[in-house]
Amino acid sequence: MRRYPYHLSLQKINRTITRFFFTSKCFTAPIHLPMNKPTQAKTPADSETIKTEIVCPNDTNPMGYLQGGRLVEWMDIAAAVCAQTHAGKISVTASINQVDFNEAAKIGDIVTIDAKITRAFNTSMEIFVQSYARKVLLGKKYLISEAFFTFVALDENGKSSPVTELTPVSAEEKRQYELALNRKQQRHIK
Repeated sequence: MRRYPYHLSLQKINRTITRFFFTSKCFTAPIHLPMNKPTQAKTPADSETIKTEIVCPNDTNPMGYLQGGRLVEWMDIAAAVCAQTHAGKISVTASINQVDFNEAAKIGDIVTIDAKITRAFNTSMEIFVQSYARKVLLGKKYLISEAFFTFVALDENGKSSPVTELTPVSAEEKRQYELALNRKQQRHIK
């Protein structure tokens, strides 16, 4: 059995990677993409994200039910991937609104999380996230939670940055697009 040296210093690893990168025949020049210019409009399907998890014992409370905090963590990750895919930039959670827990998931259930952008504003995006659980043996899929997440895109200096416009396609996407503005206005009134 061959043993690998785990004691390599980061400096030595970095030097090896740098040497390979600069001596590679395909190297031309570093590419610096502007992070503040949004590209042409995208549809919600362009950034829709689906995340799947299995409920394990460490995800549950003593009764064997999925903890709400763990589910919200998974939902936040799916929403972050959706927001960053749409914006093409690092995006951070600004708020989580109206989290509804409809049903419980238990150990062994498969949880599928669907994150879809509803609207892109100037520097922020609203993402609608729905979570479903499925009993493996029954194959029955049911809604366990849904919430609206707001993300803000950041530039390379950590400042808010413009995002790509969103073009809703289906009737439901257009409806959510309009309702997103109402939800944003309601949040700013509070």
